[in-house]
Amino acid sequence: MCGIYGQISQVPFADTRALCCARDTMVHRGPDAAGEWLSSDRQVFLAHRRLSILDLSELANQPMNDASGQFVIVFNGEIYNYLDIRNELVELGYSFRSQSDTEVVLQSYRQWGRDCVSRFNGMFAFAIYDCNRQEIFLARDRAGEKPLYYSNDAGVFCFASELKAIMARPDFAREIDMNALDCYLNFGYVPGELCILKNVSKLPPAHAMLYRRSDGLCRVWRYWSPPEVPAVSMVDEQALLEEFEEILCDSVKRQLVADVPVGVLLSGGIDSSLVTAMAVRSSQRVKTFNVRFPGYGGYDETEHARLVAGHFGTEHIELEAGSVSPDLLPKLAAQYDEPINDSSMIPTFLVCQLVRQHCTVALGGDGGDELFGGYAHYSHFSRMHDLVGRLPRFLRRFGASFSEKLLPTGLKGRNWFMSADIDFSTEVPKSLLLFEKSARNRLLPGLHAGFAERHWNEHTARHDNLVERFTRTDFVNYMPEDILVKVDRASMLNSIEMRAPFLDYRMIEFAYGKVPAALKADTRQKKIFLKKAASRLLPEKLDIQRKQGFSIPLPQWLRQSEWKSAVGDILLSTDSVFDHHEVKKLLSGPSLGINNADRLFALTMFELWRRHYRVLLPNT
Repeated sequence: MCGIYGQISQVPFADTRALCCARDTMVHRGPDAAGEWLSSDRQVFLAHRRLSILDLSELANQPMNDASGQFVIVFNGEIYNYLDIRNELVELGYSFRSQSDTEVVLQSYRQWGRDCVSRFNGMFAFAIYDCNRQEIFLARDRAGEKPLYYSNDAGVFCFASELKAIMARPDFAREIDMNALDCYLNFGYVPGELCILKNVSKLPPAHAMLYRRSDGLCRVWRYWSPPEVPAVSMVDEQALLEEFEEILCDSVKRQLVADVPVGVLLSGGIDSSLVTAMAVRSSQRVKTFNVRFPGYGGYDETEHARLVAGHFGTEHIELEAGSVSPDLLPKLAAQYDEPINDSSMIPTFLVCQLVRQHCTVALGGDGGDELFGGYAHYSHFSRMHDLVGRLPRFLRRFGASFSEKLLPTGLKGRNWFMSADIDFSTEVPKSLLLFEKSARNRLLPGLHAGFAERHWNEHTARHDNLVERFTRTDFVNYMPEDILVKVDRASMLNSIEMRAPFLDYRMIEFAYGKVPAALKADTRQKKIFLKKAASRLLPEKLDIQRKQGFSIPLPQWLRQSEWKSAVGDILLSTDSVFDHHEVKKLLSGPSLGINNADRLFALTMFELWRRHYRVLLPNT
């Protein structure tokens, strides 16, 4: 895993020291080596920080040129089928200097051009510069595991794995994009191609782009989409379960390949337990890790992980995290280039910090919820559909308006009533609604909220079935912009590579192309198909029906004086951008039996991020 940076200017670079400093803001992504490449006309600069995983020799260092010198690449990620592609290229007459997957990507581009990206099974973000054509090709993996930011402004094109590298440019103006902020306050993350800063964009998952120096052309296109579910009335469950097992086994086998120690994060939930089950088929010695958080009580799943590890005979290592202080929040806010409202970033960071003491690569269960209907809100809103979906829209609209105006923010059930005002045939309710439009306008006068609602409607998946519509919408929104960002930044801050076997593109195409919604979630159950697989593959004593999740008792923490004081000091300071009256109402919630912990966390992380990077709102 690595960090990449590049910059193309209309005038020659007089000095590259500032460019190297931008690259080195990401030293955590690649502590093992650093490299840079400058074109002969000194107008194209590519740089790389390396975390050595495959071929630990200097031959695999980057930026990497092909033998002709025409192409140069900077690459972040792993290509799990690189040996298959390498063998194919050797048969076509190509030779290789290293054993790395980076060189396979480079030679693939020489052979197949921009179509090469469709051949890669992996997680990646890369850029390849063509010295002859004077154009640069960039691409990002199908699920969005690896990040890629870019800016094309005032005659300068630049890109980076993390936003902090772009912000390191001395001439870069750090100003908030108010549409992106509107989305953050509504969803808890900045979605799609948007970026929290003006004049910066994210390359969306499954997209590629081309920048041409001669005329400044910047073209972005999608190279892959999840398949549609075939219109069949009957499915062979047994055949589906066998195919699932075959794909997951091969995915795990490929992702265990590395020239450094590899482990499996075993929470004891279905997804990570299934990954463990497949890992022991491919390796005689599998290390599994579980982390305990003292005082978590019902949040502790140590016993479930221990049961799975014992059943499969893994070398199981139980780690214990220390107490968590709000002093950790500024460090996390600085690492997360754009603020996200996901308090599980705290245990995720602590897990990665502890596991890094034992291995450099770890496999986890990310992706299983989005692909196979694992979130509680899939069943929750299916019940809503059955209960109120047939009521006239004007009645539901009245109930939603009544709830918004008269029920206090944070009251249990308020969001449920407000979400009932949707068209159940085409829309998807927001499962993680933070602040509705009116609340956002009160919280930040001058915001002119409303963009978030339009963006949500435009980026909702189109499907007749509510569960299918929900899972596909989460796959292209919540998963890449919250879940995968959380995992990437937390793991990279600790220089550890996290891999997700469920996000093998073959598994994605299987889940969306063959498994019907009825086998994902209904009004009573979630993760139906994976539970059927678990009953075949996991120990009988494992309770697969229990509520699972990697979370923290944030509401309880915010009742403690240490946490409450820290959050209050941040949000009620004189330089806070949020309305103090609205913040005080949120802070008083716990004493009234109202839970606004997530909302307070979202505002706190934004303010810590904004202050650390000295970012301004427009006209301030």
